[in-house]
Amino acid sequence: MEKEKLVLIGNGMAGVRTIEEILDRESERYQITIIGEEKYPNYNRIMLSNILQKKTTVEEIITNPFDWYQEMGIELFVDNRATHLNPKKKEIELLHGEKISYDICILATGSRAFILPIPGADLDGVVAFRTIEDTEKIMAAASTYKKAAVIGGGLLGLEAAKGLVDQGMDVTVVHLENWLMETQLNEKAGKLLKEDLEKQGLKFKMGAKTEKILGEKRVTGLSFADGSELEADLVVMSIGIRPETSLAKEAELEVGRGIFVNDYLATSDPSIFAIGECVEHRGVCYGLVAPLYEQAKVLADSLTGRETDGYQGSMTYTALKVSGCDLFSAGCIKAGDDVKTIEAYDEWNHCYKKVFIQNNQVVGTILYGDTTEENRFLKLITQKLDISDLNPISLLAAANGEDEALNDVTSWDDFETVCGCNGVTKGTIMHAIADKNLTSVADVTKHTKAGGSCGKCKDKIADLLGYALGEEAPTTSKGICGCTDLTRDEIVLKIHQKGLKSVSEVYQELQFKNPEGCSKCRPAINFYLNVAFPQEHQDEKASRYVNERLYANIQNDGTYSVIPRMRGGKTDPQQLLLIAKAAEKYDVPLVKITGSQRIGLYGVKKQDLPKIWKDLDMSAAEAYAKAVRSVKTCVGKNFCRFGTQDSMGLGIQLEERYEFIDTPHKFKMGVSACPRSCAESCVKDFGVIGVENGFQIYIGGNGGTTVQESRFLTTVETEEEVIDICGAFLEYYRETGIYAERTAPWIDRLGFEHVKQILLDKAERAKLLSELEKAGKREEPWRQTIQDTELQQKLYTVGSGEQK
Repeated sequence: MEKEKLVLIGNGMAGVRTIEEILDRESERYQITIIGEEKYPNYNRIMLSNILQKKTTVEEIITNPFDWYQEMGIELFVDNRATHLNPKKKEIELLHGEKISYDICILATGSRAFILPIPGADLDGVVAFRTIEDTEKIMAAASTYKKAAVIGGGLLGLEAAKGLVDQGMDVTVVHLENWLMETQLNEKAGKLLKEDLEKQGLKFKMGAKTEKILGEKRVTGLSFADGSELEADLVVMSIGIRPETSLAKEAELEVGRGIFVNDYLATSDPSIFAIGECVEHRGVCYGLVAPLYEQAKVLADSLTGRETDGYQGSMTYTALKVSGCDLFSAGCIKAGDDVKTIEAYDEWNHCYKKVFIQNNQVVGTILYGDTTEENRFLKLITQKLDISDLNPISLLAAANGEDEALNDVTSWDDFETVCGCNGVTKGTIMHAIADKNLTSVADVTKHTKAGGSCGKCKDKIADLLGYALGEEAPTTSKGICGCTDLTRDEIVLKIHQKGLKSVSEVYQELQFKNPEGCSKCRPAINFYLNVAFPQEHQDEKASRYVNERLYANIQNDGTYSVIPRMRGGKTDPQQLLLIAKAAEKYDVPLVKITGSQRIGLYGVKKQDLPKIWKDLDMSAAEAYAKAVRSVKTCVGKNFCRFGTQDSMGLGIQLEERYEFIDTPHKFKMGVSACPRSCAESCVKDFGVIGVENGFQIYIGGNGGTTVQESRFLTTVETEEEVIDICGAFLEYYRETGIYAERTAPWIDRLGFEHVKQILLDKAERAKLLSELEKAGKREEPWRQTIQDTELQQKLYTVGSGEQK
């Protein structure tokens, strides 16, 4: 039997999701053709801002590569749009002349970015932000030009603006209204958002009507209704979208703002259906992805003969993808005669919460600064729960005992949504895990799409996997190792209470099962004692790991690395000569530039370590230690045309001030002179980015096997403030961190808002700096070692010093 011909016009997210749903139901039912206007296969459009913000690449946002179409037996046309649709002939004509017949046609033509119809809108350098091609144009301009203007302070405009700042541009957001994201936020939340974005380097011109784009061939600026002007050599239009309905109009389908569809996504022609941003359903056009995916399921059911109640419309909710600006908005957020509101405004912590109530039900919410309760409010809104027995004020308080259950996805009902971007429920995920024997988050994403967009829900997916597979963590001792049942906090508390000053005293007084401890607890106890009693406790070298005992990293062949300190990555000809002579004299097999901008000598014999350090006459960069490591910098404003601050000078100051200070784990810093962040400041434990009004500070970024982007802390005006906040951060990490715990999990454990509150409180900061001053620094180890022949004999003769 010959298959029906199904032709999809539009290779975007809504249309291709419909095809996926159809294939999941009846993979052999249709002969499928897809027509795409862009040259790319199907990709995740909502991740374009992440490309600008340097969080991902074009390749990583492709959801269905070209191979997928071939595997599914789909005929694909790309870079070749449909130009004519003839319902009478059931035929589609393409730009390149092809004519394609259909039995069923799905219009998924999406929407177009709205471009202001003003003089200069066609100049070079004026772009929309809607496609990969748009994104590539913006990135190319950012590499050449300096000043950008983003017209539009909505969700996409702000994400684009932050991306341009991250690309190193001077960015001004021009917005017609008096506050940002007026569709999703009210004035108070919009102004909080503006303040936080200003701290990240964005500038704003509010209440501004753009009347003209200046320039002859390329844009040079904007002219406003009040007579003012703004210099710009790149203008990004992000002022909304318009449903693409031209094909539908030509085919004489019923069209309003969008293509009219009924609850089954059928148009006025029984053979033509429509889905996505191009449609108008019950008077509403949707521009967010979750409603479009709900439509896709209904249309797939309808086209495969399954029973369906049809599409009933969607409750929309959204979140902003800009680090340091946590925002969640859901449902109806307009007050009226029958919609009452209640709100809480915490100016100190930059938090805002507003709840909209109608007929004893929560119908909408705005959360800014603290979005941890988004699941709580989604449940109240989507389930239309009766709150008549509640005091409305209680909605502004935390959910108390309910918090854990609300955040524990394993306790949710099957109909509750885990992945908001893709509209995937807990039940869908659990059934997929069971039916398809899924064993990884990637498997779940592949089969359900959950976690395939912004990725915010991947932790919840992992929790569901563990729950479904019965792989909950086994019950073990809560102690720091097998030698004790005591936790880190209990040990530190007893060290202070009992005045314990040595590792052996800790083992004896706290009754460790092994009176000599083990390789896991000995270094930890030594560190906790160093922090508790920095003056009284004598650092116990024997309790440190081999690398820290020998002040060098052991390599896989038993040789060692020697990495001299070059503060801020800066060196001079004399240092280079010393390094070259030492490498030649000791026959060093590898001389390499390290990831922290130092020169490393690799393959040094243990017995040569004291001698090579004596010849170098330089201090160690502590690449071997759980301590403050080197500070990575860019060249800064003194040499770079994009630089706004002296990053190298500040990096050297930080290194001089805090070198040789022990920390729970290695502590890395980066200082960049502009938001291009050449020093990779946003994956450092302490990162600094220079902006025109001072320095942005980021904390808790970690590289390694699990990469964690740092979190924006604050913006300060002076180098002294940067140095002080860094010191307070170091000391608080030292006092509360678990040994061998990086700053990213440490911040997760304590809570970012808590750490932020401590560091930005001037009194707390002064107290921490005072404690750090008391602790002091360890002595530079090689100065002492090269003068101590007994120590050299003990540690650096062959066969010595390597026990764990």
